[in-house]
Amino acid sequence: MSMPAAEVVRFTSDLIRIDTSNYGPDQDGPGERDAAEYVAAALAEVGLEPELYESASRRTTVVARWEPAGVDASLPPLLLHGHTDVVPTGDEAHWTYPPFSAEIVDDMLYGRGAADMKGSLAAMIVAAEEYVKANPNHKGTIALLITSDEEAAAKDGTVRVVETLMARGEKITYCMVGEPSSSKTLGDVVKNGRRGSITGNLYIQGIQGHVAYPH
Repeated sequence: MSMPAAEVVRFTSDLIRIDTSNYGPDQDGPGERDAAEYVAAALAEVGLEPELYESASRRTTVVARWEPAGVDASLPPLLLHGHTDVVPTGDEAHWTYPPFSAEIVDDMLYGRGAADMKGSLAAMIVAAEEYVKANPNHKGTIALLITSDEEAAAKDGTVRVVETLMARGEKITYCMVGEPSSSKTLGDVVKNGRRGSITGNLYIQGIQGHVAYPH
């Protein structure tokens, strides 16, 4: 399956033009509602069923899934994950191009969120749309979690949605996060996500010894 690059660029540009600056929990900001509604409308056009979750702090997250008729319940769902909020621009006078203008100069797209992560988000959404259209009867479930509040407190986005899904008894088995990571060339890194961590103290009873003199 090929993915139309022009559509990815258009989608990315539209998202960049929507100011979703995240100033943190103690400062007012535009929120992600407009971007979430834009994404939800695009997903609904290809048969996915988007839901919007909005917290008291106006953080808006989109969850959408596609379960065609005859879906095989034994197949684990695949979740594509990304976020719409961006870090604040700082002094816009220091920008070569306005941060929300999405200008293309010498085949480069400029704007806040072009890399982190509206470009990746657009690529995932367009890829999902193209796959759904090309494979209307595939057997698995495709889901998208387009979250809010990733760039600041990170309390009213993914966390709230996961709590809701847990209350419903819905499980996320496989999740792919489209955050851009590269070492030498674009897209040359795929990372396994951390599943949590634990620390503790280990006490061993016995006689103190040295590895060189086990006797």
